[in-house]
Amino acid sequence: PPEPYLLPVESHCKHKGKQKLAQNLVLASQSPRRSELLKTLGMNFSVAPSHCDESIPPGLSPEEGALAVAKRKALAASAEAGEESFVLAADTIVVAEGEILGKPADRADAERMLWLLSGRAHEVITAVALAHKTEIRAIALSTEVTFRELDNAIVKWYLDSGEPFDKAGGYGIQGKGSALVRSIKGSYTNVVGLPVAQTVELLSQFGLSPWGAKEKR
Repeated sequence: PPEPYLLPVESHCKHKGKQKLAQNLVLASQSPRRSELLKTLGMNFSVAPSHCDESIPPGLSPEEGALAVAKRKALAASAEAGEESFVLAADTIVVAEGEILGKPADRADAERMLWLLSGRAHEVITAVALAHKTEIRAIALSTEVTFRELDNAIVKWYLDSGEPFDKAGGYGIQGKGSALVRSIKGSYTNVVGLPVAQTVELLSQFGLSPWGAKEKR
């Protein structure tokens, strides 16, 4: 059977029609955090979020699932942006106690996630995909994050901040969620949502590195 990310994008994504974009590099994400990380590199790009089902196909490992969703997003946005565009997409998931945590459905779900992460180490996986014409390449990176022991006051404070609700695992390490994190092992920007060094390596494979030097593909 075809790989999950190669299934017809119509079955997973809402098409908005082709868009006129300012740059050939397109970020297929509405995440302001990913935009900011690209901007720090001095990259010129347009933003055109893909509107895809972000559910992970059954039977895949967490890393395979994140890769499948990132590729699905990139292919969908590429179909809309046009063949000359280079489309960058990403997907971040949190894995704790064997459970894949996406964005919380509501406050109760966010609270459940925070208690699950409390005092434990968990894994944050971000997959990044880059599509151009008929070619797509992708990488995935894992970072270990350890939470402090939480209590009722901390959990209420963080839920009341409103920060958990649009983030995988129910927290953002770059914001108030940093107060919940005791330590990390690995890439910080991977936890934010876009592993910068690995993303640059991927861009460089298509001749799009920030410093402009083309590397052999």
